[in-house]
Amino acid sequence: MIQIIWFCLVAIMVAGYVVLDGFDLGAGIINLLVARDEQERGRVLRSIGPVWDGNEVWLLAGGGTLYFAFPALYAAAFSGFYLALMMVLWLLILRGVSIEVRNHLEGPIWKPFCDFIFAASSALLALLYGAALGNVVRGVPLDSNGYFFLPLWTDLQPGRNAGIVDWYTLLIGAASFVALGIHGCYWVVLKTSGDLQERTRSFGSKLWWAVVAITAIITYTSFRIQPNLNTQFEAHPWGYVFPLLAAAGLAGMRLASGRQRDLGAFLGSSVYLVGMLTSAAFGVFPYVLPSNLEADAGLTVSNAAAASYGLYIGLAWWIPGMLLALGYSVFIYRHFAGKVSE
Repeated sequence: MIQIIWFCLVAIMVAGYVVLDGFDLGAGIINLLVARDEQERGRVLRSIGPVWDGNEVWLLAGGGTLYFAFPALYAAAFSGFYLALMMVLWLLILRGVSIEVRNHLEGPIWKPFCDFIFAASSALLALLYGAALGNVVRGVPLDSNGYFFLPLWTDLQPGRNAGIVDWYTLLIGAASFVALGIHGCYWVVLKTSGDLQERTRSFGSKLWWAVVAITAIITYTSFRIQPNLNTQFEAHPWGYVFPLLAAAGLAGMRLASGRQRDLGAFLGSSVYLVGMLTSAAFGVFPYVLPSNLEADAGLTVSNAAAASYGLYIGLAWWIPGMLLALGYSVFIYRHFAGKVSE
């Protein structure tokens, strides 16, 4: 039972990170598409300026929780996805540097260059995060010791010899790209005003149709790729609450945006992201990392978890620690509430 609790906590932390840092990434994805000049691009950056680095703390907290609760998964994932993780690390560094040093130098090249790095690194991070989720859903070639290694790509087919990138993981990466893009749209709309706000709202309305289409496509293909999804939803019909949550968020963001209820649209996109991620977590359970070689070779909540005694002790420390982090996040968001100035 304690292993299942930690599985749920890890899933919640991943969803929380995606919602929080997701709008930072989305703001970067749309920055060059909706902002017309240097001043408007600066406003997009200022909309995330006070919170973006705090949001990334949840990535570290999630990684630490994963290391503590499921050390076998942590070891397997960080060795098997070594190349992809190094790419993520460098993209995070480039993105952070581009945000922090953009206004330190004046010149006709410097700020546009930093804006480009911010947009490109945000877009590539969204694609890589999506591809990582696609690998977890699809499964990886785990050996008898619970380890694997994946090249970046092979023949782009999601079979036994698949790499990190194949047509399915590219599809999930594209879904991540558009989902975080619209999430960033609604954040920028919430934090700005004037022409930039209206232009971003219009772009988000167009992007919504892409989100609907790719959501339908990845739902169909995921059930074809991972048979455990069918097993889980057939055995536990109550699990349909998670995809219904995603559908409700999808409809909610459209209705709220059309009525210019900007906070409601942003919350709708947050609900959509949570619904999609929890649907994936429910669908692969009890696996934390399925195998695409043999079903029994995958890492589960049982064989990947730490000792039960340590999990109970860790929970007693995790709860107050996360409450402190959550309280600080609430304080920061309240302190920097409102729109950025023009």
